[in-house]
Amino acid sequence: MQSRMNSPAMIVPEAIQALQALGKALFESAEKTGVPSRTLFLAYLRTSQINGDSVCVDLHSRNAMAAGVQVEKLLAVAAWRETPHFTDAERAALGLSESITRLSDRTDPVPDEIYTEAVRHYEEQALATLIAGIATANLWNRFNVSTRQIVNVSVE
Repeated sequence: MQSRMNSPAMIVPEAIQALQALGKALFESAEKTGVPSRTLFLAYLRTSQINGDSVCVDLHSRNAMAAGVQVEKLLAVAAWRETPHFTDAERAALGLSESITRLSDRTDPVPDEIYTEAVRHYEEQALATLIAGIATANLWNRFNVSTRQIVNVSVE
């Protein structure tokens, strides 16, 4: 397998700088507002699974484990509704992640039920952080998928 080209984020210097600053700001906001980094990584992982971005699936899986997510939970992210591994707040974040990622799949992309459940668990700035993080993960996924970025690990 071979990439079509380098990621647009890497080719446009101002883009990578802006995205790195955004990522840093989101994790700082998450820390201030009580959104665990584990939750962000799980939401980003689910977004990347849906979008078929192997680079980000690998990255967010590794980051989630480094943040303390157990392997059993990590392996269950794609089937989060059917497993007991997630808290209600994590389920709200995963539901929001799926809705924001699959905007064209329904006439009401982010139904009130999903949004209201997220509001039950996250105050406004925390929710804004989560939404902005999911949107940013989608942006990275689109860069990586459209240019066929490859995970840089060896196969055993």
